[in-house]
Amino acid sequence: MDKVPITAPGFKKLEEELKQRQQVERQRIIQAISEARALGDLSENAEYHAAKEAQSHNEGRILELESLISRAEVIEPAKLTGDRVKFGATVKLIDEDTEEEKTYQIVGEPEADVHSGRVSIGSPIARALIGKTVGDTVEVHTPGGGKSYEVMSVEFR
Repeated sequence: MDKVPITAPGFKKLEEELKQRQQVERQRIIQAISEARALGDLSENAEYHAAKEAQSHNEGRILELESLISRAEVIEPAKLTGDRVKFGATVKLIDEDTEEEKTYQIVGEPEADVHSGRVSIGSPIARALIGKTVGDTVEVHTPGGGKSYEVMSVEFR
């Protein structure tokens, strides 16, 4: 089994979601199935089928979370040092075409959220940035075309 790199806050979120799904969602779904059963004929009972589908989805996500948590390799970015981009680094970039500034933190796959500035270690931009230092130019090949960025800062926080 491959280890999954993840930051400490990302790991905590996975644990919280697992706890929520096991202790709250599971009970809510069991109650919904019980109420739907009380309505009678299960073959034409939409509420029952919807509740069973929700149960299946929830249990699948619980298994996925348990697997991620068991394979997680928690890395604390604040304890890392150096001037090269690596997992956990927060990198400030300037788009060389538009002069737009972007800041990304390189995180594990389960916690990636590009809208909040967290990109997966396996994403095109993260792969292009790994090993770079301040002042380096990075060419990123994305589905939307090529982009060129200059690395302005590398921090570990």
